[in-house]
Amino acid sequence: MIPMHPEEVRGRPERLRWVIPAGILTGTGPLAEVPAPLAALLADGTLTQIVLEPVAVVTCLGADRTWPREGARVRTALHAALDDPPGWIPATTDHGHDDTLLHAVAGDVLAGVVGDFARSHGGSIELVDVRDGVVTVRLGGACHGCPAAWITLHQRLERHLRRRHPGVREVRNVT
Repeated sequence: MIPMHPEEVRGRPERLRWVIPAGILTGTGPLAEVPAPLAALLADGTLTQIVLEPVAVVTCLGADRTWPREGARVRTALHAALDDPPGWIPATTDHGHDDTLLHAVAGDVLAGVVGDFARSHGGSIELVDVRDGVVTVRLGGACHGCPAAWITLHQRLERHLRRRHPGVREVRNVT
């Protein structure tokens, strides 16, 4: 059985990120087809969407569904589906979806651990744009002009982004 663990998606209680080992599934973004166990959950409305990240599968619950009630079914279906890697068919492979996914990942990272770090020091990091794999941010508060800001951007933000989306080309600060 492939090891995995769930993580909350901050600010999105209907979503759950199931972290899996790198290399199990390839591709990123929405899926056109999934293996039968997950397809059944999409068909019955338990799930409304499944999106691949480099080391996670993000699931979105249907209306009036809860993780305490549906989590075990989703976990069981996901374990079974991970045994069928060819059954995971990406919706598209165009670059636009990569930037869309990267934007979502960057927003999540900035709302979470990296943003928390900046806020703990009286600063802020605002997501400005994502284009062609380049993530542009604006440093504010104590981060603006701070000599350690480069370390925060490249050793923290960029490292966390690359873990979740290897298509990151660069992180830039607009200020």
